[in-house]
Amino acid sequence: MPGENLSRDEARERGRLLSVDAYDVALDVRSALAHGADADTFRSRTTIRFRCAEPGAATFADLLAPSVTSVTLNGRELDPAAVFDGTRITLAALAAENVLVVDAQCAYSRTGEGLHRFVDPEDGEVYLYTQYEPADSRRVFANFEQPDLKAPFTFDVTAPEGWVVLSNGAQDGAAEGGRHRFATTRPISTYITAVVAGPYHYVSDSYRRTFKDGTTLEIPLGALCRKGLAKHFDADDVFTVTKQGLDFFHDHFDFPYPFGKYDQAFVPEYNLGAMENPGCVTFREEFIFRGKVTEASYERRANVILHEMAHMWFGDLVTMEWWDDLWLKESFADFMGSFALVEATRFTDGWITFANQRKSWAYRADQLPSTHPVTADIRDLEDAKLNFDGITYAKGAAVLKQLVAYVGREAFLEGARRYFKRHAYGNTRLTDLLTVLEETSGRDLAAWSRAWLETAGVNSLTPQVTCDAQDRITELGILQEAAPSHPELRPHRVAVGLYRRQGGLAEGGDPALVRYARAEVDVSGPRTVVPELAGLERPELILVNDEDLTYGKVRFDEGSLATLRARLGELADPMARAQCWAALWGLTRDGLMPARDYLDLVRRFAGRETDIGVLQSLHDQAQTALEHYAAPEHRESAGRELAEGALRELRLAAPGSGHQLTWARQVAAVAASPADLQLVQGLLDGTAKIDGLDVDQELRWTLLEPLAAHGLADESVIAAELARDDTASGRRHQVRCLAARPSAEVKQQAWQAVVESDVLSNALVEATIAGFGQPGQRELLAPYAPRYFEAIERVWRERSIEIGMDVVRGLFPGWLVEHSTLDAADRWLAEHDRAAPALRRLVLEKRDDLARALRAQACDAAAGARP
Repeated sequence: MPGENLSRDEARERGRLLSVDAYDVALDVRSALAHGADADTFRSRTTIRFRCAEPGAATFADLLAPSVTSVTLNGRELDPAAVFDGTRITLAALAAENVLVVDAQCAYSRTGEGLHRFVDPEDGEVYLYTQYEPADSRRVFANFEQPDLKAPFTFDVTAPEGWVVLSNGAQDGAAEGGRHRFATTRPISTYITAVVAGPYHYVSDSYRRTFKDGTTLEIPLGALCRKGLAKHFDADDVFTVTKQGLDFFHDHFDFPYPFGKYDQAFVPEYNLGAMENPGCVTFREEFIFRGKVTEASYERRANVILHEMAHMWFGDLVTMEWWDDLWLKESFADFMGSFALVEATRFTDGWITFANQRKSWAYRADQLPSTHPVTADIRDLEDAKLNFDGITYAKGAAVLKQLVAYVGREAFLEGARRYFKRHAYGNTRLTDLLTVLEETSGRDLAAWSRAWLETAGVNSLTPQVTCDAQDRITELGILQEAAPSHPELRPHRVAVGLYRRQGGLAEGGDPALVRYARAEVDVSGPRTVVPELAGLERPELILVNDEDLTYGKVRFDEGSLATLRARLGELADPMARAQCWAALWGLTRDGLMPARDYLDLVRRFAGRETDIGVLQSLHDQAQTALEHYAAPEHRESAGRELAEGALRELRLAAPGSGHQLTWARQVAAVAASPADLQLVQGLLDGTAKIDGLDVDQELRWTLLEPLAAHGLADESVIAAELARDDTASGRRHQVRCLAARPSAEVKQQAWQAVVESDVLSNALVEATIAGFGQPGQRELLAPYAPRYFEAIERVWRERSIEIGMDVVRGLFPGWLVEHSTLDAADRWLAEHDRAAPALRRLVLEKRDDLARALRAQACDAAAGARP
């Protein structure tokens, strides 16, 4: 709609004019229990007190609502039809001090944006929650929707009697007649306000902290979920991590948690991992585990809890001025989440996950044509929505890890402490952070910032070694290269590790690859020599960026690569092994290593991987290599070998272990032959047994999907499974399995449901898309490639941005890795140069993935053609 996409220039001008003193927001959500059209909207009444620096000037308030009942400005009734256009309320002739009152009918959401309404199919209960970032609070109440116009908020919510109702502040007194009034918040931005309401299962606890000056801080803790999930809710573990995190951040930030209570709500059909609403953090309810999961899942949940908690300081207390500096909160929260995870919880291997998974996300994003500096150029809200990406989160976090190595841990933390005290409840830019870090470290960070924060692209680091006749190193250098499109060579603080075999250290007493020498060095320019390593024995493996200090693609010299091909599983250190796996995956994605070689490494060595998170990444990457990077003529045999290896490792895995569960999931994921599918069917119906493997309900759905995709489970079988698990989670699994079936009629129904209709909720759109695009159904899906390019501009125009992103990304015909698909994408981009920039960016990114897959397939085919 016109005016929905707020520009940075508009926000700056409005920010120059206005200062907001207070919001009083009253919501009546009793209609949530109604049926039909009566349940579509709720009443929202907002009072905003604000000042104008130029009396007589005009501006606008933001509101996305079906209708406005009344608008009053400074006591004057304004005609809603004249001042409200569906997205904005025009405000003319402002006074120095103003009061705006807007009474509106706002719409419940089915897309996870604004106030989402969910009806639990298990018991018919209704649940509400809000999600706003970057700019969806205007779907719930009238406001000035930009992060630098902070204000105190007071919420008043009238809900069905007996409901649990939460907001950012603590409830002010007992609810009367379903009316809940909440304590006024400290000044915060609109996008982190929150309301959660419904018959939630609520568990309480408390945190107590006594500081050095003798003062004591009491924080009431709450954790909540749908009643249907209560039996699975391990709130004690959530509270344990929460308390550990609060201790850690109080120890290091020297600024007491500033927002009173700390509720954590696990909510249905959530689009994100979580959201840092102060005092009322929201999480996707998939973090409540309905069946057996691996320790990696618990680690992931703990990391997200700590990430959101770090936001209470980085983001909520001190907030970026505009979305250009989104990294000022997301990069820090990503870094601090892993930092706290490793130092304060039982998950002491968190940096391995960071190196292997988070940075892989960053490296992919940084090689897309849409790559951008960590501190980005965000022209408008659509740009902002797309910038919640691997660069803003994971690259930014990796850069901060490099900064800690560069300025020192204590200087970094002292800089954070000064930053909080100096800018509490305010808004900042990049320069504000650099100023305090320069004060604490004594370093000039201007050049560092230009290199790391203000340029895009990823460098590669390759060792170059020469040895003498006695096999001793005469010189070891590090070559730094950059992509032609982003030629910046950056300063890196790296550790270089030398590895060789030593006896009796690997499993069974076999020789293991262990580090025998290490040196740290500042890398700059195209070549840097490491003098400390000269004279040492020739290594079998040289690992640049040992211990993962910097952000850069690791490459290998020929000798090191040969060692990894032969003995990767013998590498004793789990961090070094994870880095090598990540580097080998980078070579495969870049078309420098044939997919068949990577799949062979996974087949031979993944079974020796001790870190469960790394193992799960290897399985995901192996499937990508098989489906997208393997030469088509090699795909069937490669898949058969991958399946054989997965079954072998499943049978070898310790009964009841996380590794056994992970291999069982992999067996299901790669099953294609009649024998493989027969085993999957047997595990599902109980005729086949693996000692120690508990086939719980979640694993049953995992096993059912490949059977559906291969035509071995029809609608009646899927319906019978739903009867066993007629829950919200079961419905999502059912929809995915239904869409996975190999039928032209099924694909047409799925396409119609997602592209031509807006009946499905966000969660069911996501499930349908996931089932639709089965890689083994390329011929069946081929007709949808042209239909995709015909539909996406209309979809982007007519649907919410969240659903638009799901459709454009999820239905891109990437399963058809052919030059004809690439040509179709190029034609669309050429013919739609005036399409929404955010839409073009999504298509351009998917086009780049497709071009990369074609290059990787050519590399694999060339390897297969060699004698």
